[in-house]
Amino acid sequence: MDQKKMGRFLKELRREKGVTQEQLSEILGVTSRSISRWENGVNMPDFDLIIEIANYYDVSIDELLDAERKNEMVDKKTEETILKVADYKNDEKMILSKRMRVLFLLAVGALAVYMVIEQMGLSGTGVYEDIASAALGLVLGILLAGVLYTTPYIWKVKAFKQRVFGRRGE
Repeated sequence: MDQKKMGRFLKELRREKGVTQEQLSEILGVTSRSISRWENGVNMPDFDLIIEIANYYDVSIDELLDAERKNEMVDKKTEETILKVADYKNDEKMILSKRMRVLFLLAVGALAVYMVIEQMGLSGTGVYEDIASAALGLVLGILLAGVLYTTPYIWKVKAFKQRVFGRRGE
């Protein structure tokens, strides 16, 4: 799929419709910067937005993805399947985002514990040293998980986990 070609097609469709990037962004519930990035071929719209965009411009999903007009329309069953895939993908992202929020809150708490122990000068004494080390280790571990989450590697890890443990949807 050619992002630049799709961007030009999206821009052409928007102009044909006679709306600005700002107006379109309000209609689709995204930022005007996102619209600009799509039209310049920098980014692609999320999968679930492709269907909204196709409906708004009254073109088929196939036409959008190929960035050219065609005579035939995608049937409703295919469109429903694509919607289900988009919903599933969004659900997966939401679950992962919730997990990361919980982990980051835990990291903030652990960092607070570490800082209190350090500020009180207790980090070199027995149990407090162990607690401070554990708290700092937790913070670093969660930060590494955050880096992993913000890169494409999280999906590779998830696929590996599914292959190893034979689980689906977790």
